[in-house]
Amino acid sequence: MQPKNPKELFVLMMSDLRHGTEQTTNVFQQLSQMAQEENIKEALEARVFISQNVLNKLDQCFKLIGEKPAKTTGRLYEAFAEEFTKDLQEIQNSTVRHLFILAKANHLVHLRIAEYKALIAAADISGHYGVAVLLESCLAEKIALAERMQRLIRDVAETRLAEKIAARSAA
Repeated sequence: MQPKNPKELFVLMMSDLRHGTEQTTNVFQQLSQMAQEENIKEALEARVFISQNVLNKLDQCFKLIGEKPAKTTGRLYEAFAEEFTKDLQEIQNSTVRHLFILAKANHLVHLRIAEYKALIAAADISGHYGVAVLLESCLAEKIALAERMQRLIRDVAETRLAEKIAARSAA
């Protein structure tokens, strides 16, 4: 679909966001199945749960603007998932695998954050303030997830560093 006016562009962007959210949810489900550390697995499973609520909010946004999601390709997320799976299979070290999973999850979250910020501005410009409120609540969840991912990455790195120091001390 080639947008012909600002409203069509807004619907297309919202559609991309919704479709991307569905695909991202699937990626997080895959990541949680591959995670071996319980705290990472739990965080990713919680993210899947939250993503279901985000989809409901996005559906409400479409109701508020009186539109249905447009058909989108979603190729970006398919390519991301394919590349991720291929790269992950090559990583043997469990610590590196966990850091890789967290880094890729964080990458997806930051991509979503950028999309939300653009759509919130578009909703404000188009006078859809209720949509902007819903999108802002989704953005807040994404920011919270990004912060949680950063803490998990730091925890994995600190644990690995402590193990290395302990091994050197014991030697």
